[in-house]
Amino acid sequence: MRVLYVDDDRINALLFEETVRFAPGVEIETAGSGAEALELAPRWRPDLLVIDLHLPDANGMELLSRLRKAAGDAALPAYLCTADDAPERVREAAAAGFIGLWPKPVDLATVIAELKRRSAGSAGS
Repeated sequence: MRVLYVDDDRINALLFEETVRFAPGVEIETAGSGAEALELAPRWRPDLLVIDLHLPDANGMELLSRLRKAAGDAALPAYLCTADDAPERVREAAAAGFIGLWPKPVDLATVIAELKRRSAGSAGS
C-alpha cells in the first residue's frame, strides 16, 4: 500500500516516515506543500492520503478533492492530520470527505494499526 503524507513540517514528516516502518507492506512518499503533492500524486498513485490541515500554499481540506482528481481516484481514502482536533474540526473533515482525523502528535499505535488494516484489505485488490 502506498501512502502520500503531505506536511510542510519536515520533523512531522520524518516522524511519520519512521512510524510507517512498523507497518509491513506500506510505502511512503512525502510532500512539503500542496503543489508538491499535486505533482507527485499522478506519478506515484497513492492508495491513501494523509494531509496536514495548514500548508503554506493550501488548506488541507480544500486540497483533498484536488489530490483525488490528480491521482485519478475520486474515492481515494484520506486522513486529515492536525493538532486542531476539536469536535467541529472532526465534523468539517468528514464533510470534506476525509475518512478520519489523526491528531498531532499522532498516536503511533492507532496509525500503525490502521495502516496494517488497510494494507491487509488492499492486498487482495
